[in-house]
Amino acid sequence: MSLFLSALGLMMVFEGIPYFCFPEQVKSFARKVPEIPDGTMRVIGFFLMMAGLLVVYLGGGTND
Repeated sequence: MSLFLSALGLMMVFEGIPYFCFPEQVKSFARKVPEIPDGTMRVIGFFLMMAGLLVVYLGGGTND
């Protein structure tokens, strides 16, 4: 559970960085999101999930 909470906290830190550093650009991007086709969003989401799984796999190691 500790590892899960650490990963969740780290995700929240990375998610918050653009809002803190570039709020105007985030607002501009948010206005453009509805114009992106659903298929494109699905492809982007799929590749982001696969990249995340790869990072978790490579950074996992063993718990000996």
